[in-house]
Amino acid sequence: MPSKPQIQKGYFRVRRSNRMVDQLPMGMTGLSHCAALGKQHDHDRYLTALLAPADRREDLFALIAFNYEVARTAEAAHEAALGHIRLQWWRDVLAGIDTPDPRTHPVAEAVAGAIVQHGLDRQCIGRLLQGRAQDLAGDPPVDLAALEDYADATSATLAILSLEVLGARTPDTEAVGRDIGIAWALTGLLRAVPFHARQRRLYLPRDLCESEKLDIGDLFEMRTSAALGKVAAAIAARARERLQRARATGVKMPAAAWPALALGVLATRALVTLERAGCDPFHPDVQKQDPSCAWRLAWAKLRGRY
Repeated sequence: MPSKPQIQKGYFRVRRSNRMVDQLPMGMTGLSHCAALGKQHDHDRYLTALLAPADRREDLFALIAFNYEVARTAEAAHEAALGHIRLQWWRDVLAGIDTPDPRTHPVAEAVAGAIVQHGLDRQCIGRLLQGRAQDLAGDPPVDLAALEDYADATSATLAILSLEVLGARTPDTEAVGRDIGIAWALTGLLRAVPFHARQRRLYLPRDLCESEKLDIGDLFEMRTSAALGKVAAAIAARARERLQRARATGVKMPAAAWPALALGVLATRALVTLERAGCDPFHPDVQKQDPSCAWRLAWAKLRGRY
């Protein structure tokens, strides 16, 4: 099948095909570079993008890969200063879409193509990068509202950009996308407690940890506790509130918006699993991948549910 025409803008020569296969993980050579990154590192969002119209998938994969690249800044850069340099590199590259520059990067090329193709809101992209800068601070959020602000700047902003790619961003879809994005981030942060504990990083709100007398030293030693369960339950309850608000809007969402909202289906499932496990993020059922995600999403799409 012939490739679609290239889009040339500034120094980016953006390939609209799915043939960018160099440096892909083993067994993923049938995917574009961005799709392979999504499949390996952000599988849930990857599944939602697979159910988008074919002509929008690659740009959704580009956003997913971009989010992965900036989200791993704190993990990849062992010093905050290096992390800020890495994020500034992304700012400079994306700000230079319209200016010739010798720098190239497969994900940068792809996300630049999405920006050009769909006129993506560059302020949203800047906000996502600013949200990721919070990862470098090393301090937990002061309270649940601060954690939601972080989730808004990162996950919810990505949902809004996805709505733009899908041609479905309106005030109504944006409001629903924001609530679902925040709910998904809160749920994901709970599931990531063991991962962050191994890195001695804490995303649980400080005020909740103090009120429940959570021993952070125990947490970093990978030990669960009743206090951790209570903190997790409070965050899970807020995620459920966000999902309920998203579904109680009374406004029918356009079908085109569904792939950007579909994480609500998986967030609900993950919260059910967490609650059945006593709100223990270390529980094996919370940590294992749900093999039913793909068919749950397909069934939800048929019913127009999110």
